[in-house]
Amino acid sequence: MVVCAMALLLMASLAVMLHFSRKAVKYEAIHKASQTLDGTVERVDNMLLSVEQATGNIYIAMLRHKDGPEMMFTYASKLVESNPCLVGCAIAFKENYFPDHKFFLAYVHYADSADVAYGSKKLVRDDSFGDRPYTQQEWFTLPMERGIPGWLNPLIGLNTDEAPIFTYSLPIPGPDGKPVGVIGVDVSLTVLSRIVAEAKPSANSYSILLAKDGSYIVHPDTNKLNHKTVFELYENADPSVKEAALAMVSGQTGYRPFRMDGTDYYVFYKPFERAILPGRTTEKLGWSAGIVYPEDDIFGDYNSLFHYVLVIAIACLLLMFLLSWAVIHHQLKPLDILAAKAHKIARGNYDEPIPDCSNKDEIGQLQGNFKHMQQSLSKHIGELEHLTAMMREHGDELRVAYEHAQKADRMKMAFLHNMTNQMLAPAEAINRDVETLCDIGQDASGYLVGNIQRNGNIIAELLKNLLNISDEDKIKEISEAETGKEVKHD
Repeated sequence: MVVCAMALLLMASLAVMLHFSRKAVKYEAIHKASQTLDGTVERVDNMLLSVEQATGNIYIAMLRHKDGPEMMFTYASKLVESNPCLVGCAIAFKENYFPDHKFFLAYVHYADSADVAYGSKKLVRDDSFGDRPYTQQEWFTLPMERGIPGWLNPLIGLNTDEAPIFTYSLPIPGPDGKPVGVIGVDVSLTVLSRIVAEAKPSANSYSILLAKDGSYIVHPDTNKLNHKTVFELYENADPSVKEAALAMVSGQTGYRPFRMDGTDYYVFYKPFERAILPGRTTEKLGWSAGIVYPEDDIFGDYNSLFHYVLVIAIACLLLMFLLSWAVIHHQLKPLDILAAKAHKIARGNYDEPIPDCSNKDEIGQLQGNFKHMQQSLSKHIGELEHLTAMMREHGDELRVAYEHAQKADRMKMAFLHNMTNQMLAPAEAINRDVETLCDIGQDASGYLVGNIQRNGNIIAELLKNLLNISDEDKIKEISEAETGKEVKHD
């Protein structure tokens, strides 16, 4: 009962402590994820802002030479070389803008945009991009229609093996203010992912950036960038993955658990918000930044602590149980001995010895008192046995006396019978003499009177003797009665 009570108290204390510890760990993870998200959003936005500003600078310089087609390649090359995140720049104009060119596209890019991350600086010039005319590609058509700059995915709808990129398209206004061309600046998502991946709150966590359609803009696995949406990539995955992705693309802020490839994760997310600056468009990109945490990175130390505490608690409870059992067994050992001795005493062994107890507690006092009780009981039982033996001896004596009294009574009866028989002859003689005296004369009467007197004396003597014997028997009976009373009283 003591161990159970301690176990309940300990488990309740541990449950409260671990509950608040888990809350503290989760709060710390949320706080770190929030800081990392803010830093990630700020770094990405700074890179985007640097691209926008660099493009704006080139755009201002280009306006003085926008009628020179060859200068477009020069400006495009300078723009790509001046920003490490850029892998290409395309300056395109509408149909028949230049008299000598029906279509004009000045496209400068690295020979292999994937090598930009490793320091490749080989630039090439080209007059095409993708597998269809640029006038049918969104990076050109959307700015021409809307007349405002914006970020978009230039590879949507194109069948190309180009490395994943994102494009900032800036319309070039004509004399009437309507767009006559577009500057498209390509940002390498591989380089962007590498830069963003450097900032992570734990060893196995990573940052992601989702576009509004669910495609990856930033991901440590570059094979997942800008090709398929997260819904297509994880079509057969655990439903929790799609739920987390839907929460992100819907512009929510928070965190969600999900399971992928047998591992539990948490994703902390928030909408990607650009800094508001003068001259910068306020168009919302619909992106969502997230930090993916393996659950072991968040609760790994907590789970280890939980297991250690649980093992220690179980070991302590087991040790407490063993110590309690040993102490109780030691304390109750005199009671066990006392119970065994009491059982033997109850079966009639009143002289069963009870050992002394050195304990001064209640058990020691009980054993001492029981020992005194056993000694007193043994003494009284001995006295009773002695008294019983004496009473048995007196009983034997009374039996012998009774037998003697019966024998004396029989002798008395025989004596009385004999005396009666002896009195019968004189009495009959007296009776005959009286009858004869009545029948005869006076001369013979003297003789008869003498006979009568003599026989009467005989009878009187016999009666006197009989009375004496009766008195002696009565005294003896009274004496025996008194003796019997004394025996009964004893």
